[in-house]
Amino acid sequence: MEEQPNLNYIKELSGGDLAFEEKLLGVIRKEIFHEIDEYQGNLKELRLHKASENVHKLKHKISILGLEKGYQTAIDFENELKEGNTSLQQQFDEILNSMVAFIRES
Repeated sequence: MEEQPNLNYIKELSGGDLAFEEKLLGVIRKEIFHEIDEYQGNLKELRLHKASENVHKLKHKISILGLEKGYQTAIDFENELKEGNTSLQQQFDEILNSMVAFIRES
């Protein structure tokens, strides 16, 4: 089964503080769509070094949403982009799509 975004890490961090959980999710909601748009624009324009910087920012949200394998994929893709390679793009984009769906539902 594919890895799915979850709130386990956020709940662990919050120690049951629901206001904290909602605030952290709010930050993710506020930033993620802009960061994905920026990443996609840089990728489309073949600004791969800039895209690697976008992936660097996004990988922290991937981690916060409990995607351990996704986090490793982001690390690998970030490094790959710095070398001018995009072979992990589809895998990374699938991670982003699962995060977007999760954020819209929560």
